[in-house]
Amino acid sequence: MNPIVLIFLIQLKMFALIDCNNFYASCERVFNPILNKKPIVILSNNDGCVISRSNEAKALGIPMGAPAFKYQSIFKKNNVYVFSSNFPLYGDLSSRIMNILSSFTPNIEIYSIDEAFLKLKGFDNYDLEKYCEKIKQRVLKWTGIPISIGIGPSKSLAKVANKICKKFPEQTHGVYIIDSNKKRIKALKWLEIENVWGIGFKNSKKLREIKVTNAYNFTSLNDNLVRKKITIVGLKLKKELEGESILDLEEIRPQKKAIATTRSFENTITTFKTIEERISTFAICCAEKLRAQNSNCNSIYVFIKSNKFKQSEYQYRKGIVMTIPFSTNSNIVISKYAIMGLEKIFKSRVKYKKAGVIVMGITSDKSYQMTLFENEKTKHKKLMKMIDFIQKKEGQNKIKLANQDLKKRWKMKQEKLSFNYTTKLNEIIKVK
Repeated sequence: MNPIVLIFLIQLKMFALIDCNNFYASCERVFNPILNKKPIVILSNNDGCVISRSNEAKALGIPMGAPAFKYQSIFKKNNVYVFSSNFPLYGDLSSRIMNILSSFTPNIEIYSIDEAFLKLKGFDNYDLEKYCEKIKQRVLKWTGIPISIGIGPSKSLAKVANKICKKFPEQTHGVYIIDSNKKRIKALKWLEIENVWGIGFKNSKKLREIKVTNAYNFTSLNDNLVRKKITIVGLKLKKELEGESILDLEEIRPQKKAIATTRSFENTITTFKTIEERISTFAICCAEKLRAQNSNCNSIYVFIKSNKFKQSEYQYRKGIVMTIPFSTNSNIVISKYAIMGLEKIFKSRVKYKKAGVIVMGITSDKSYQMTLFENEKTKHKKLMKMIDFIQKKEGQNKIKLANQDLKKRWKMKQEKLSFNYTTKLNEIIKVK
C-alpha cells in the first residue's frame, strides 16, 4: 500500500485552521449593518495604505498596500467606505472568537489576530464537517464575524484546505476537509507554489527555476534536493503536504526575536530635538514590550527616513545598529543608546517622515549574563518594576524620562476611525 494512503487511513487526529474572512472589514460591519455588501478598505497606522479589503473592494481592483492618497479618486468614484485601523475593537472581537473556539477543543494555537489552529484529536466518531459547521455558526451568531474552516491531517494541509474554502465559498459553504489522498493531490495541483504556507518569495523563485510551479510538483521532488534547496524546514513542509503531521500546535508562542516600534509622522519633522523625543519614546515602548515577555536585549537598530512619496524633496534614509555591552530591558539604558545612535545618523535640513527603534539579541531575563567590565546598575531592575506597577495602576505615560515631552501623547492620524463599541463605555452602540 502507498505510504501516503496509509497515513490517511491510520490518522488519529486532524487539524483545523479557522480564519476570519476579511477580518478588519468584517469587524466594521458588525456594528454598522449598512456596510453589508458594500466595498470597505481599512488603512494602516496614520491612514497610510490599505491593509484590509472586503471582497467588494477586491473586485474593484484595489490592491493590498495601496497608498491611500493615490486611490482617493477611486474610493470616491466607487463609494468605497474607508476606515482607519481600530485595533482595540479588532483585538477585543478576536479575543471573543478565540474564547469560543476554545470551548470546542482545549487544543488550540492562536496563530494571529484572525487565525487559529485546532487539533481535533479523539474526534474519530464525529462528523467533522457538521462539527465545524456548528463552530462556524456559533462564531457568526455570537460575534457577527464570518469564518472559513480548512481541515487536514497536518497543519500545512489544513492551511491548503482553508485557501480552498475562501476561494470557493459557494461550493464549500465555508468548510472544506482534505481527508483522502485523492483530495490531497487535487488540492496540491491547484495551489501555486508561491501560495504554499512557508515557502516565501525567494524559495518560490528558486523552485520555479527547476520547473516547480505548484505544491504537487514540490512534493514530487527528491527529499535530498528539497533539503539542499530550502533546508530542513522545506523538507518538513514537504512531509506535511504529503499528509504526515510534523508540526504540532505551539500552545505557548515563542519569544520574539526582535521587537519594533516604528511610526510615520503626521507632519514632517526637521529638528533634532523633536525627533530625539520620538526616538526616546519608541525606545521606551520597546523596553516595556521586553519586560512584558520577561526578556532582555543587547543591541538596538535605530532608523530615520524622509517621505519616499515626495520625490521632489531631498531623499534620505539611514539606520544604525548600537550594541549594548550588557543585556537589559531598562527604559533608561535602551533610550540612552537609541539617542546615541540617532546622533550618529541625523542629518539637518531633511524633512523626516518616519522613524523607528528595533531591539534585537533578545534573551530571557532569567538567563542574565554578567560581563567582566561593565554591567547594568542593580537599581534599574527594581526601578523598572516599580514604573510598570505605577503605569498599570495609574495609566500609561504617567512616568517619563527627562528627554520626553511631558505633555505630548503620541497620536496617530486616524481621520476615519470608528467607535470602540466593545471597549469604551461612552462609545457603546445605542439602540433606539
